[in-house]
Amino acid sequence: MRLTVLGGVGAWPTAAQPCSGYLMEHDGFTLLVDPGYATFPALQALLPPAAVDAVLVSHGHPDHCADLNPLLRARALGPSAPVLPVHAPEGALDRVLALDQVPLGHACSVHAVERSFEVGPFRVDAWDLPHFVPNAGLRLTAGGRVIAYTGDTGPSPALVDLARDADVFVAEATFARHVLPADNAPYLSTAEQAGANAHRAGVGRLVLAHLWPGVDPAEHLEAAGHPADVAVPGLVVDL
Repeated sequence: MRLTVLGGVGAWPTAAQPCSGYLMEHDGFTLLVDPGYATFPALQALLPPAAVDAVLVSHGHPDHCADLNPLLRARALGPSAPVLPVHAPEGALDRVLALDQVPLGHACSVHAVERSFEVGPFRVDAWDLPHFVPNAGLRLTAGGRVIAYTGDTGPSPALVDLARDADVFVAEATFARHVLPADNAPYLSTAEQAGANAHRAGVGRLVLAHLWPGVDPAEHLEAAGHPADVAVPGLVVDL
């Protein structure tokens, strides 16, 4: 299994980095997880739009799904491409799919995320995690390897179960340390919390994601208190 980071910054893309976007590849199958703002150009630098075999979306915020629109436009209006399976929480993609006067319905088939399901060679197990909108924490298993991904989440005991013994844990870390704005504290997390969860879960490799634009990644890495990387474009993890 291979993980490639297209982008990992939260809220809005910067000149240097797209928002959340991850490619998961195994046995020739390419799964795009969270096509957030500005991930589509990054994707095209690696492969053509028709090469994506399926899409998995954690939740309906645009920094996690907005670039589904140009991906579907390219597949609907460009060279012939098969119907794209897209898995997301119920209703999460309604606004993205309604953006366009171009009929995109024939370019994709939308499926609600279930507790456990299969996408190509990947087994996907999902957890409901606390966020401003319904958010699915995703555990992908293939070839005896596991990548766990939180999407965006606040603190939850379920995070340790999601990440248990995972080879890679891609974890929400908007803030570095435990002092969060009161209205954000139930719905977003810190690098400090991500590191503690990774330690409890016995994670092999921690990747901190959804950092606020403009922050110093070094502060997040220090706060994690656990060996970690930051989700930046071009980071590749081969398992």
